Amino acid sequence: MSLPPLPARLFEDRRFVVLNKPAGLPVHPGPRGGASVEDWFPLLSRRADGPWLAHRLDADTAGCLVVALRKAALIAAQGCFADGRAGKRYWAVVSGAPAASSGEIDAPLLKHSDRSGWRMRVDPSGQAARTRWQILGRAPGRAWLELELLSGRTHQARAHCAHLGLPILGDPVYGDGVGQAEGGGLHLLARSIALPLDPPVSAVAPPPPHMRDALERCGWSASAGP
Repeated sequence: MSLPPLPARLFEDRRFVVLNKPAGLPVHPGPRGGASVEDWFPLLSRRADGPWLAHRLDADTAGCLVVALRKAALIAAQGCFADGRAGKRYWAVVSGAPAASSGEIDAPLLKHSDRSGWRMRVDPSGQAARTRWQILGRAPGRAWLELELLSGRTHQARAHCAHLGLPILGDPVYGDGVGQAEGGGLHLLARSIALPLDPPVSAVAPPPPHMRDALERCGWSASAGP
């Protein structure tokens, strides 16, 4: 088993490292094992009591992943995520385009399992989930959205976009997956993270290679910044 090189560190101090996680790599080993972000931990700290993942990202989601290097930092970060103080913004390229330029999705999510696997469904008996969205750009049959996750439910961005009738390109669970995304892969980026600690933690991740063509069609330019 071999890992790709350690990804860029988008933020680093004595408490935290924010990694630019590549798409396709799980954050921790699954039941069958295999490579994961946790395999990089010995490269991040030599302390015996860490590091720890401060939160999770789907394996297919790229971008900002917060790793705590100290126990006190982990507890502080988990508090930010638990009480909704963490600022989490995502970029997604979706199939279709909403009529409005912005909006908010307030739709509870419940995990549903069947023979084909599991997925999150909008269900009144599920956990509260809210996502603000706005259009950053358009292309024929496509839209580039910024999503602000006001809660932290599993697959929230993916399930909420599908609930709008706008599945994220390359999503095999909530969209048609294979053949849908230009460049292949899920077109979802954990664009930025902000933790209001003292001192604060903030990071911005650049679009991964597989998203750039679709983003450029929607008006994004690499020359405009990361």
